[in-house]
Amino acid sequence: MQPRAFAILTALLLGVLGLGSVAVTDWTPSTTSAAAAPAATGVTGSGAPPSGGTTATGASATPTGDPAVWTRSTLRNKLMSEMEATDPGVALADLDRITKQLPYTVRFCHPIAHELGHAAVKRFNADFQKVISFPHETCAAGYLHGAVEEMLNSSQQPEVDLLKLCAPKNSGPCIHGVGHGTMFVAKQDVAKARDLCSKFTTDQNRIRCSEGLFMQLFGPDEEDEKAKANLPADKLAQDPLYPCKDQPALFQPACFFYAPTFYLSSHDYPNHPEVYADALKWCLAGKASGGAVDCSRGVGSRTMKYNLDREDWAAQQCATAADGWQRKACAEGLVSYYTVNYTDAGAAGRLCGKITNKEMQGYCRSASGLSASLD
Repeated sequence: MQPRAFAILTALLLGVLGLGSVAVTDWTPSTTSAAAAPAATGVTGSGAPPSGGTTATGASATPTGDPAVWTRSTLRNKLMSEMEATDPGVALADLDRITKQLPYTVRFCHPIAHELGHAAVKRFNADFQKVISFPHETCAAGYLHGAVEEMLNSSQQPEVDLLKLCAPKNSGPCIHGVGHGTMFVAKQDVAKARDLCSKFTTDQNRIRCSEGLFMQLFGPDEEDEKAKANLPADKLAQDPLYPCKDQPALFQPACFFYAPTFYLSSHDYPNHPEVYADALKWCLAGKASGGAVDCSRGVGSRTMKYNLDREDWAAQQCATAADGWQRKACAEGLVSYYTVNYTDAGAAGRLCGKITNKEMQGYCRSASGLSASLD
């Protein structure tokens, strides 16, 4: 065959083969979600990013420019930029949308909302009414909590102003935020923060304040290693539920309820799903001081918070408890967090309908009486 003819024939063959490869290749954009493809994105079994808080190498951006998997830092940076360019209402609405679409982000939405609240107070020159004029219930009212923290932290008379900030409504979430703020004012000194909470004139508001206080102690940000420094290792070794049994009776329930936050973060809960069942066994150390029930409720609450995308699995963790009283308490915690996160009237019924274990479903349906500000 002549060289010229051979070259022409070769070119034709390559062209045909190239068209064939295009014809058999699937060029449809992938619709696989991050939660459904852990091997590709580094997502854990619960649909959350790895415990290190970084997006897996090679995770591509979505068509909107958002990362394939949100981390605390990437979501925080996006929302802070949005708020600076517009207003807190826009950022909070976007946060609400993202957490509803991707439930794993609920793990870190509350501290992000706190940061938005802090920034808003600075932006609006401590005009508290302006700050809270934006809808702020998303992520268990974290924005409100952060705003109250910032107001108290910059106050010249926090012991006076803490009684004024939430007046006249004195709603539970607002006073819960005051509790967070007392720890800022007291520089993480529990006794001093407790004295500030005691300025409220009713036990109900002192209890609400104590909820924010101990949430701040055990995990202001579940991914923040600095939070653990507030709990001395030597004292925890002697008493796993330190410092709860040493608190006045009125403050003990909130302390026991939030103690599991520290336990779970210390045991790498994103990568060790067995730790939820272990936490229920750990709570039994509170039997002698009467804190085992509240601790078990706290485990249920955190289990739901960290696994909002798999409600039935969360209930199965509660079902591992050996005793019925603890399974019931854990179920109450599930309902507590679910109804704080989803504030519509049908939230509890929707949760119970997703639970397949009949005993746990029954506990779910009977759960009631917990504080509406426990988040």
